[in-house]
Amino acid sequence: QVQVVESGGGLVQPGGSLRLSCAASGLTGLIFNLYDMGWYRQAPGKQRELVATITSKFRTNYADSVKGRFTISRDNAKNTVTLQMNSLKPEDTADYYCNAHLKNYDSWGQGTQVTVSS
Repeated sequence: QVQVVESGGGLVQPGGSLRLSCAASGLTGLIFNLYDMGWYRQAPGKQRELVATITSKFRTNYADSVKGRFTISRDNAKNTVTLQMNSLKPEDTADYYCNAHLKNYDSWGQGTQVTVSS
């Protein structure tokens, strides 16, 4: 079973940038590039929502609220997924979670906190 670990969260001022990384491990014979990967976020008092996904074939999908500001990418050689977040807004404040999906299997990380505030 794959495990994913997020990193890169923190405090940033509005208009600033952050880069989140997700590292996958424990692939035990399956290769990372078979997985569809995604970033989700959950703000206090709200449900978890999709931020961006990238399929095994590198097709990307973004929530309308982040289009044009966030970019998801993957490096199959390093088993990592990155979320580049630019022009951050206070409403982007949330815990961000990495997800690895393959058929009926999902693996979630522990999350990394992003706070956008002046």
